[in-house]
This record gives sequence, structure tokens and C-alpha cells, in this order.
Amino acid sequence: MDLHFTRGGTGEPLLLIQGMSGTHKSWGDEFLTALAPDFDVVAYDHRGIGLSPAVDEGFSIVDLADDAAALLDRLGWESAHVLGISMGGMVAQELALRHGSRIRSLTLGCTYCGGPQSVMTGPETMQKLGAAMTSGDRELAFRAGYECNVSAGYRADPAHFEAFRQMALAAPAKVATIMLQMQAIAGHDTSARLPGVDRPTLVLHGTEDLMLPAANGELIASLIPGARLELWDGVGHMFWWEQPERSAAALKAHALG
Repeated sequence: MDLHFTRGGTGEPLLLIQGMSGTHKSWGDEFLTALAPDFDVVAYDHRGIGLSPAVDEGFSIVDLADDAAALLDRLGWESAHVLGISMGGMVAQELALRHGSRIRSLTLGCTYCGGPQSVMTGPETMQKLGAAMTSGDRELAFRAGYECNVSAGYRADPAHFEAFRQMALAAPAKVATIMLQMQAIAGHDTSARLPGVDRPTLVLHGTEDLMLPAANGELIASLIPGARLELWDGVGHMFWWEQPERSAAALKAHALG
């Protein structure tokens, strides 16, 4: 896949892997700016999303992990620090299991590993998102996505929504591709294999995450040997969007010591 990517900053290589419906724009300028002094940062669009080539056939999380490894080849990076969030965290898990030597450090944010102990999105949140995405009303979809992905405290400032809306407008995601991503997520289960991850791992999760409850972060950290868990009180699913400088500092401390 000839995946679209952006690159900026100076320092050690860092690959950012976005979640369901997310694009290179979804990281936000504040977070990328905070990373730039310490990392050579690459953010890319998954197949069928953003500015990457369209797809009409299904794929798995494993396929997306192999896409990420192929992108490392294209960049000429033998290895890189990796941050994967939400679905991107699932991709990062498979990348660590299938291509572990390519990862210098692993940061898994607001994600889950599948299996019987994981906790999926609650039915109320799923119904709200599903109804908005299939309504044909783009503004309704933006509003629902915003409300489900950030905390109540962050939503309290009305100005925050416009920045989110502009991000979504800049690189819209096709509903058909989001459905394919949901199918890939449904087949994801690394729970029995995570003890085989041998990369230095940081797990970040907001306690107000409605998309993937924080219990998932706790489970992942318990399964990966030596993993360190940070639970951020009062923070929603998009922790890097709500707290970009804190997120960049946590990543720097983990990856660069």
C-alpha cells in the first residue's frame, strides 16, 4: 500500500499509528509540535483512510501491522519508537508480536487486546456513534464523535469543538472504510500472546474513556512483562488531544529516558 504520511521534527524515529477513522490530522498540531524537538515524527493514514489509496476489500489488524512494517521499510528505518492509539494500539500490538525487532519502544494508548477479559465500547456509546455516522448528517457525526472521544471536562469549553471539527473536515473518513475497520477490530485478539512482547512498553489510558474503558489498559499492562501503566484521571479517549504537552512529555520520558 502506498500510504500517505507526513514527517517532521528532529531526533530519533517515531511512528504514530492512528485509530479507527483517524488520519494524520487527528494527532493535532499541538501534540506534533510538542514532539518535534525530540523526534523525527511520521504520522500516516491507514489504507482507505484520509489521503491513502481507497480500498473495497476487507482487511485484518495483522494486515495493518504489516502495512506499518512496510512503511518502516519505505522510510529506510530499521527500527523506530512506536505510539499506537485505539485501533492503532491494536496494530502496534501485532507489530510488536510480528516485527518486534523493528520497535525501539512501544507506547499503547486507549486501546484493548481482545479476549474474554477485555471491555468493548458500551451499547449507548455505540448506538450514538452508529446513528450519527449513518444519518447522512456530517455535522451530527462530528458532534457525536467529539462527545464520545473527549471528557466532560474538556467539552465544558465550547471553543474546543471547533478545533476538532476543523480536523475532521480536513481529512474526512469514508463510512464504508470505517465499517471495514470495525470488522478488523472485531477479529482482534492478542490477549494470549501479549506475554511474548519484549519491548519496553508504556500503557496510557484516560479514566473517562467512553470508547474503550480504562480496564483495558490495566489488562494490557498486566499481560506485557515489565509494562508501565499510567491512568490519567478525568481524561477521555483522545488523551493526546486533550493534553498534548503532557502526552508528548510522557512519550519522551518513556522512549528517551
